[in-house]
Amino acid sequence: MNHHLEHVIIGVDPHKLSATIEVVDQHEQMLGAGRFTTDRAGYAAMRTYAKAWPERVWAVEGSNGAGRPLAQRLLEDGERVVDVPAKLAARVRLFDTGHNRKTDAHDAHAVAAVAVRTSTLRVLQFDGELEALRMLTDRREALTRRRVQTVDRLQALLAELLPGQAKRDITTGQAKTMLASVRPRDIAGKTRRRIAAEELAELVAVEAKIKKSTAELKAIVLARGSRLMDLHGVGPVVAARILADVGDVARFADRNKFASWTGTAPLDASSGEQNRHRLSRAGNRRANHMIHIAAISQIRLDTEGRVYYRRKRAEGKKSLEAIRCLKRSVDDA
Repeated sequence: MNHHLEHVIIGVDPHKLSATIEVVDQHEQMLGAGRFTTDRAGYAAMRTYAKAWPERVWAVEGSNGAGRPLAQRLLEDGERVVDVPAKLAARVRLFDTGHNRKTDAHDAHAVAAVAVRTSTLRVLQFDGELEALRMLTDRREALTRRRVQTVDRLQALLAELLPGQAKRDITTGQAKTMLASVRPRDIAGKTRRRIAAEELAELVAVEAKIKKSTAELKAIVLARGSRLMDLHGVGPVVAARILADVGDVARFADRNKFASWTGTAPLDASSGEQNRHRLSRAGNRRANHMIHIAAISQIRLDTEGRVYYRRKRAEGKKSLEAIRCLKRSVDDA
């Protein structure tokens, strides 16, 4: 019974509440399988089950997406983990079964098979700092959303309290002045003013939190020695989001792979005589959005990005196409 010392791959099909695994050897023969809940007990049971194979590597599908929490837990516990992109797993499922129907067992097997056949999968490393960065960027995005909602509510209340004086993009100072200038007599007016004052207090608090979290992000980005903020239009928030999402840029073989991940690689949409490229809708929309912000800021400011953009326009490219070219050059940088 020495076969347990051989090198095995544990394919994982992760879900929020459960994970289905399949253990295979180097010939894709199934050695074990199971379904475990993702709570503490289920996770412990899964690791105990896997201990039968000391030479194990976990292959987690989509470890930057749905599989992220599980992959991180395994890494924290010192396990070896590789990332299997969902696209590869889907391809194997299609080839091996002749159809692309998803069942958890098929999935776990496909994930394991990809790991056996592919030597270039990304080996994950636990990076607490990056994890913190991801949490902080998410938190800041949530705060920004809350700020927008609070401003909207405050604007609506002020428009009712002071008809005809409504302003877009009001500052907290202006709102304070406006509130101080009204003294309603009736109960509806008094209530409206009180609620507006509460919304204003909330807005002040949220802005303070945003400011603090931006400073925190900036500190981490700089501590990581990232050069991203040297690029025009890339502030601490954009830099942090890109770092958090990209993780280790080494997982991209070259700049083209990275560009297709961020969706800045234009797709050929030529037909007949017309030579056109269209925007890629593929890739990580959020990273694309960050690069878009950077590109737009470059055009607004006096930068080489603007020079590049104007050159592309002079070559007869439409505005959107020129922006796309610039995004790609930002992306490469």
